[in-house]
Amino acid sequence: MASEDEANAAAAAEGEASEGKNWRRKGKHDKDKPWDNDPTIDRWKVERFDPSWNEGGMLEVTSFSTLFPQYREKYLQEAWPTVKGALKEFGITCELNLVEGSMTVSTTRKTRDPYIIVKARDLIKLLSRSVPAPQAIKVLNDEMNCDIVKIGSIIRNKERFVKRRERLLGPNLSTLKAIEILTGCYILVQGNTVAAMGSFKGLKQVRRIVEDCIKNIKHPVYHIKELLIKRELAKNPALATESWDRFLPNFKKKNVKQKKPNTKEKKPYTPFPPPQQPSKIDLELESGEYFMSDKKKSAKKWQEKLDKQSEKMEEKKRKREAAFVPPKENSAGPSESAKPTHAKNEIADITKSLKNKAKKFRNSEAQENVKVDSYIATNEEPQTKKKRKSSSK
Repeated sequence: MASEDEANAAAAAEGEASEGKNWRRKGKHDKDKPWDNDPTIDRWKVERFDPSWNEGGMLEVTSFSTLFPQYREKYLQEAWPTVKGALKEFGITCELNLVEGSMTVSTTRKTRDPYIIVKARDLIKLLSRSVPAPQAIKVLNDEMNCDIVKIGSIIRNKERFVKRRERLLGPNLSTLKAIEILTGCYILVQGNTVAAMGSFKGLKQVRRIVEDCIKNIKHPVYHIKELLIKRELAKNPALATESWDRFLPNFKKKNVKQKKPNTKEKKPYTPFPPPQQPSKIDLELESGEYFMSDKKKSAKKWQEKLDKQSEKMEEKKRKREAAFVPPKENSAGPSESAKPTHAKNEIADITKSLKNKAKKFRNSEAQENVKVDSYIATNEEPQTKKKRKSSSK
């Protein structure tokens, strides 16, 4: 009987254990809550902090500090009372150290919102990155967030970095203004950083645009076109649950230089290793320098040095004298065979025309010098010939 009772007690214990295991199953709290399917609740709404939620205040002091450049010192001195008054409303103290060039914010016993110290840290970061104080103070609101994109370390080449940063700004800051309007963010490009203020969605878009521009992945104008198309598509409620990929343009790079693959010629495989190169001592043994004394070695080096100097001197002298060598003159004129045939024809024509002109000129002179006496008959006989004959006799 006792053994039967013990067996029944063991079976009951196992049943309770199994029930306990089933009760401790994974996801036991994954049950529908009454507020899960309530359409009146806006789950994305950020409620404004109420000081009554934390009446006791902060138990520990939290502080953040950041450095600022020297050219911001004068402006920060002027704007510091405004910043101090804005932080005092939330129970945050701030300190401007001009010796170290730093700004510090810290909590006090009057601080109620535990997250406001993070907002104050963002405020001093924005002030150090040349954001105006009235604009930077807006980050203390619950709806406003900030992001500082570091672009200085993305690219090494300074010239390329400056060109791509100007590409982000655009002519007369037109590209930057378009990005601000479409994303709903305030953007300031200063030095090696881009400071942005706005909603989380807008900041994500701004960071993507900035990084793609500096990395030369996509031009900001293409991002602006995509944002414009998305804005128009968001107005259509029928497309809320569909993919927008078919409406967005696909921009491809053109004329991109591709790296040529390094194709090395494969040498024929040989199982034997290459011959060992002679060492410095082996070369000295071959030339005989190894057995020479230090004086002889130094004398030989000196002689080699003098020989090299003399060779260089002679070469320089030859170059200097080459400038004073007179050029060779062509004493012989151009040969007749070198003259073109058409020139010969022209000369022949000129000589022929000159001969004809000379002949005509002689004929005209002969006609003008005609004597009238030769055509008139006279009694006197010509005696000139007789006289010439007699004289000749």
